[in-house]
Amino acid sequence: MSTRAPATSEANERPDYDPELQAIADYVLNYQVASSEALETARYCLMDTLGCGLLALRFPECTKHLGSIVEGTMVPFGSRVPGTSLRLDPVKAAWDIGCIIRWLDYNDTWLAAEWGHPSDNLGAILAVADHLSQRRVAQGEAALVMRDVLNAMVMAHEIQGVLALDNSFNRVGLDHVVLVKVASTAVAAKLSGANREQMLSALSHAWADGQSLRTYRHAPNAGSRKSWAAGDATSRGVRLADIALRGEMGIPSVLSAPQWGFYDVLFSHANKDLSLKPAAERRFQFQREFGSYVMENILFKISFPAEFHAQTACEAAVALHPQVKNRLADIDKIVLTTHDSAIRIISKTGTLANPADRDHCLQYMTAVPLIFGALSAEHYEDSFHVANPLIDELRSKMQVKENPEYSADYYDPEKRSIANAVQVFFTDGSATDNVAVEYPVGHRRRREEGMPLLIDKFKHHLATRFAKDRCHKIAQLCSDQIALEQLPVHKFMDAWMI
Repeated sequence: MSTRAPATSEANERPDYDPELQAIADYVLNYQVASSEALETARYCLMDTLGCGLLALRFPECTKHLGSIVEGTMVPFGSRVPGTSLRLDPVKAAWDIGCIIRWLDYNDTWLAAEWGHPSDNLGAILAVADHLSQRRVAQGEAALVMRDVLNAMVMAHEIQGVLALDNSFNRVGLDHVVLVKVASTAVAAKLSGANREQMLSALSHAWADGQSLRTYRHAPNAGSRKSWAAGDATSRGVRLADIALRGEMGIPSVLSAPQWGFYDVLFSHANKDLSLKPAAERRFQFQREFGSYVMENILFKISFPAEFHAQTACEAAVALHPQVKNRLADIDKIVLTTHDSAIRIISKTGTLANPADRDHCLQYMTAVPLIFGALSAEHYEDSFHVANPLIDELRSKMQVKENPEYSADYYDPEKRSIANAVQVFFTDGSATDNVAVEYPVGHRRRREEGMPLLIDKFKHHLATRFAKDRCHKIAQLCSDQIALEQLPVHKFMDAWMI
């Protein structure tokens, strides 16, 4: 009876690129954005995202990260960082823009099996587009225009968002910024003129990178890295696109290679049964083809600089404030009814160590508006927390419960609700109304109500950085869809500089 000898070598037949990479590459290279709704929403997203970045410039913990690695470095056709006088190479500019965008957790959000903030990709998009536009004009070529930026935003949102619909990276402990890196790599390569082989190479290297752990977003390690992680990821996308455009070879089966690929190394235990399946079945799931769905359905944070799963809880708490403001000492318990993702991400007890810890605590973000009738970025600061011990007192009285219907509606592609309900019970046996809010004001279902408020938010953020006449100029620049789309990118960036 013969026995087969163990293999002592591997078959070295270079495969085609994984079909998932090819789908992303072909989308970015060939898709024509035709949805007027997507382009208009991208304009609002551009305004809101840059406004959030301006507001973050008020916080030294953010601004300490900005600027060139070597002080005094001069960069020809340097990319600008809005609200500053910085001119940086595109890689560091993407880092800085991404950092200020995300610092206060106030830019747009996408919620599905994975969570994230697709406007984080604007760091790469603006840094690359600004540099290329300046350089092209200097060489006598046509500048990039803001329609190019809006197109890239739609595509970056779509790549990050569609990958997030049915694929949970958080369940294997990976941070959602892996999707920022992939989307930023794709659009940075597109803006830079990549061909298909260069695009595929760039995307393969984005998946081959070691991916960030979610540990800095969760107790007991929640901290300020979550505020610059997206800047780091979008910057890495610019770097990888540049490497690929220099002719670097790709890694065709970076996702599917047995033992060494992304699926086997980092994704096979995303589901208890997944690791038992053949490698061919342990692939990303795609609910829909790439188009403009994500931008059209993006969630804006309009009312509160708070982690999005708490937005409706904050709104409910503000509504209850008049009923409780004179009875705070008489509160017996507070019942928060929520959905499963909120419980997994932001429900926490115990000491909150820093602002980043507080803006990811459902109980804290509910207690503050119950007490004060509002929630702002300043309410997370150490000094405010220490001065108001009643916040932690109310946190200790909170009970968090899941409503299975809320959880089901959260995942329903026709609803995508983010529901929370708050009810306060007093020591005399009385109680407030149970105030439930299914959809935050930034949801697509509340666009008509939300957009005027988004513009007000934008104008308020402009006023934190610029004089009145400059605020008016920028607001006018952003208000006309057709004129904005035709504006050269470097001219747009000029308006944001100090």
